Amino acid sequence: MVQQALDRIADSPGETTSQGSAQTAAQQRNRVRHTPAGAGPAYWGFAGLMTFLVTGEHTGGAFFLAEISVAPGAGTAPHIHSREDESFQLLEGSLTLQVGGNTITASAGDFVFLPRGLAHSFKNTAQGSAKALVLTTPAGLEGFFAEVFEPALDRSATPPPPSRELIARAQAASQRYGLELLPRA
Repeated sequence: MVQQALDRIADSPGETTSQGSAQTAAQQRNRVRHTPAGAGPAYWGFAGLMTFLVTGEHTGGAFFLAEISVAPGAGTAPHIHSREDESFQLLEGSLTLQVGGNTITASAGDFVFLPRGLAHSFKNTAQGSAKALVLTTPAGLEGFFAEVFEPALDRSATPPPPSRELIARAQAASQRYGLELLPRA
């Protein structure tokens, strides 16, 4: 029987591993990850709360998975990923996505795949909050979020509106992460 190591993400901005950070990508891919509900680093961003569930550090760079909670009226400005494909699995509520010249309204249970290179944005146009899993492949975009977004010290707080500082950090960091930020329509 093959024995695998188990890592658990601590409920703090820092993450813990049993072997430290000197592991190879192959070693990380072969580790079981468990992120308890309410754990994992969390950040306030343009659309609301983003909680990291597993990062490229843990998947050998294969993918990054986060949960987002989007308040009514919140969303992202149009942008283009040059390096990652992005997928959304709606868990609660609905999101309206603008992709190229098309509009997609995704509701709980729906899945949306967005290949890299497409201009897109999303907004919660419903009355209640929306929750989704967001998968980017390959990993790497989590570095942008950790650098630009504000750590969420109180996950139950009302989401702060995007500040000028947040927008300036996003504009400064976007090129390093292969993102093109477009003006709102």
